[in-house]
Amino acid sequence: MQSAGRLAPQPWMTAPETAAVLAALMAGGAVARFVGGCVRDALLGRPVSDVDIATTGAAEDNIRRLRTAGIKAVPAGLEHGTLTAVRGRRHFEITTLRRDVETDGRHARVAYTDDWAADAARRDLTMNALYADADGTLYDPVRGRADLAAGRVRFVGDAATRIAEDRLRILRFFRFHAWYGRGAPAADALAACTAAAPEIARLSAERIRVEMLKLLAAPAAPAVVRLMAAAGVLPQVLPGPADLDALDRLAALED
Repeated sequence: MQSAGRLAPQPWMTAPETAAVLAALMAGGAVARFVGGCVRDALLGRPVSDVDIATTGAAEDNIRRLRTAGIKAVPAGLEHGTLTAVRGRRHFEITTLRRDVETDGRHARVAYTDDWAADAARRDLTMNALYADADGTLYDPVRGRADLAAGRVRFVGDAATRIAEDRLRILRFFRFHAWYGRGAPAADALAACTAAAPEIARLSAERIRVEMLKLLAAPAAPAVVRLMAAAGVLPQVLPGPADLDALDRLAALED
């Protein structure tokens, strides 16, 4: 995968705990790179709280290498190739590169791969499919960096296909638009969210709550909630009439 520039060194990238985890993961010749939100937010100069790592190493090998290095490895999500490494006070979510074999609208059956482009192709939004080596070398297989810089929240590939794979992505689109979007939303993404809005009823109340609380914490929340209402998505989340003017007044009081 061709380099797409560099990310300036970040404290979380050069921390001894991070270096120890990366060294353990790559001890057997595997490749490990930062991925997703930590890369995205670092490029924007925003604080990074969660550090995710993608690797070509198999999950079972990752556990063994981490434990051999004296690093705690928690096998939560192991059926999807994901585990959590704990070093000191830092937590790292580590996932083996994957491709979707089968999806049911919420969960996927995956197969491991060593193809970084295939791993990027299964992710939800282009700005979440950015990778970086420990030295800051960036990889951008789906042009997420340009979208991020432009404030353009865009699905990877076909928007309707991404939503059909996981209906939670409808709410994630609006949440990310509230935090990262500028200007009008992507027309294809908005149309796909409108068409699939009834699928939200099949999500658990817990998942809806988590996404909506994250969205409502964004400065642009009132405008995006109005966008959800216009797109026919909000009634699926909050049945009955919604007093959007009251939300605007609440936001003004908060400010």
